[in-house]
Amino acid sequence: MDVEIKQRYLFAQQLVKRVGKIALDFYLNRNSLQIECKQGEPQDTVSIADKTVEKEIKAALQQHFPNDAFLGEESGADSLEREFCWVVDPIDGTSPFLYGLHSWCISIAILRNKKETVAGVVFDVVHNELFHAVLGGGAFLNEQPIQSAKATSLKDGLTGLGTSPRVHPDQFTPFLHEVLLDDGLFIRNGSGALMLSYVAAGRLIGYFEPYINAWDCLAAMLLVREAGGTTNDFLVNDGLLKGNYVLVACSPDVFKRLENIRQRLS
Repeated sequence: MDVEIKQRYLFAQQLVKRVGKIALDFYLNRNSLQIECKQGEPQDTVSIADKTVEKEIKAALQQHFPNDAFLGEESGADSLEREFCWVVDPIDGTSPFLYGLHSWCISIAILRNKKETVAGVVFDVVHNELFHAVLGGGAFLNEQPIQSAKATSLKDGLTGLGTSPRVHPDQFTPFLHEVLLDDGLFIRNGSGALMLSYVAAGRLIGYFEPYINAWDCLAAMLLVREAGGTTNDFLVNDGLLKGNYVLVACSPDVFKRLENIRQRLS
């Protein structure tokens, strides 16, 4: 493993556990948090918890890797021309977090030259599940290797689906309709990063969301690939800054079926 990548990969695991304690304390005291709505959208919320966790992550990176770039959901982009870039979602699943549900996590991806994700961590703080992967090194849940499921059709398991207020229902409900016509079952838990990680761990057979930001998905998409699954190329068309759709699956057969549905409806 490349020494520079290894250093960042190991540090990311340590860092996400440390800031996870901060996030958990906010979660346990969430009724006292001040909540803001982004751009006036009541379903797109942010709290002091999101801002504090990202601030702690960014400060640690500035101390240990001062020459690296940073892209965070709350504070934006900094020095993206540099070789390594940390892409951070301090709390993915803010709404579940604020409403006392368990489906939230912290996601950190490490990109090289803005072309490929070389390492990623997704930490489910409530359940103490650390999903992590490094390019070419496999995917893990805590210390155990994980693999995607062996499904070949949508009948063989659960498919995760995601949407947001930025997506018109007409971009989402027809896809759901087709999954159900295939005798598939679906879930949506409010955290794209977690559901993508579940594909890597064999808990879901696929995941689709018509539009998602890079900080929500890049770490977990690497997990899926390292666990043997298939993903779309999220970074095309400036996905890093503009966002993109995300489609992943446990196998080529399931990916092909989901992609056929997406293309027919787009």
